[in-house]
Amino acid sequence: MGRRDGTGGDAGGHRHRLTAGMAAAVTEKGYRATTIADVVRRAQVSKRTFYQHFADKQECFLASFADASEHLLRVVQAAGWRPLPWRERVSAAVTAYLAALDAHPAMTRGLTLELSAAGPRALALRREQLQRFADLLHDLLAEAAKEDRDLRVPAPAMCMALVGGINELVLLAIEEDAPGRLTDLAGTGTELIAAVLTAPPMA
Repeated sequence: MGRRDGTGGDAGGHRHRLTAGMAAAVTEKGYRATTIADVVRRAQVSKRTFYQHFADKQECFLASFADASEHLLRVVQAAGWRPLPWRERVSAAVTAYLAALDAHPAMTRGLTLELSAAGPRALALRREQLQRFADLLHDLLAEAAKEDRDLRVPAPAMCMALVGGINELVLLAIEEDAPGRLTDLAGTGTELIAAVLTAPPMA
């Protein structure tokens, strides 16, 4: 049996509904205009339940972003560690990431474009999540390089630059309101990473 939160429902289920409700409200109204009343109405729980899980609106929004990032990390890891030739593994990881964003275009747009409105804590969380993606990319490329000694595993800073570059392409596509088309960037992202992997060492 799940732990109960005193309101007749499962605590974990309520938390998920609240973060989903937050994402939906922010997508529709923007972060600044979203209220806790908007969130609980969409989550179909009480304000009391909200405050059992989150201190305020910002904390709930950050949890929504963190949950989405955690899901994306799992998707990329599962795709990138399949037993494929290195270029196909890179392509699979990039495509899986973009496809996961495309699967929920409204949520992706809302959480991505509204992040800066949530203040310094949100931007710090974004940097933390980008670092996690960069670390995952470094591990994936190090594993891929084991099959080809000519490949050059990028330094951690370069992996962050690669993740940042792909993220900027995603942001641009979202700002241009191109839902369902982020996977069109898969070829560009794959070639960018492949170019760094195969580049000769600098003198």
